[in-house]
Amino acid sequence: MDKELLKTFVEVSQTRHFGRAAENLYITQSAVSFRIRQLEQNLGVELFVRQRNNIQLTVPGERFLSHAKMLLTAMHRAKMDVALANNRQQQLSLSGTANVWDAYLHFGINQIVSSMPDVSLVAEVRAQQECVRLLLERALDIAVLFDPPKVDELIVRQVKNLSIIPVSTFKYTNKDDFFGKQYVYVDWGNAFSLWHTKRCDGGKPPYFRTSTGRIALELILQCGGSAFLPKQLAADFMQKQQLFFVESVECCFRDVYVAYHKGNEQLEHIETVVNLLASIAE
Repeated sequence: MDKELLKTFVEVSQTRHFGRAAENLYITQSAVSFRIRQLEQNLGVELFVRQRNNIQLTVPGERFLSHAKMLLTAMHRAKMDVALANNRQQQLSLSGTANVWDAYLHFGINQIVSSMPDVSLVAEVRAQQECVRLLLERALDIAVLFDPPKVDELIVRQVKNLSIIPVSTFKYTNKDDFFGKQYVYVDWGNAFSLWHTKRCDGGKPPYFRTSTGRIALELILQCGGSAFLPKQLAADFMQKQQLFFVESVECCFRDVYVAYHKGNEQLEHIETVVNLLASIAE
């Protein structure tokens, strides 16, 4: 399967526009059309329903999309593995959701890299479902998540319990002001969502929602407001009195989990990473 055909198909499926896909791939629109036709001929199916300003995936196109992404990931990893073979280096891939990077991984990735000089580490931000899929496909070695996957083929271990604390840019804030005055809701996973619902059910809805703690932090620092943020992320700003801990609002604690495949051939390196992750200070 031609890599360029797959890349073009994935780009069109994401942009739903041949022209924008061509711009992103730095090729002409006619080249995009040619590649899609060639791929459709190879597969013997139509991948897109082409209407003016409305390009949609067909049912076979929807089915093929996950395969195309998997093939591109496998090709990329094979290329990396072959290149690393010359240097006799091991490669380890690690992914975490955006909120896990904000709250936890960001503060310890340098420790992992410096402690494993003979291992080439690939670290990426991925959604929870994609992490689990890649683990099962053996295209990812380690996933770091707030919500543990319940899959028999995977080993799941808790490595940390994090404090998610209520902070505000306003020095004197009570519970009503915290949730009612420019409150930013950050998605810290399913368990946090359930915990949060019980504590502010029926209250004023947040004026902004995000899945990324750093976006929430930047927003409230610039515009004022409140949010639940990881203690370590907020610590420097609290010390500078740019943020203030809200004592009248309960803190939340989130477990962080590491997941990896039982049959992974690099279990020794994975165990080293797991131990390093457990040692990241809050």
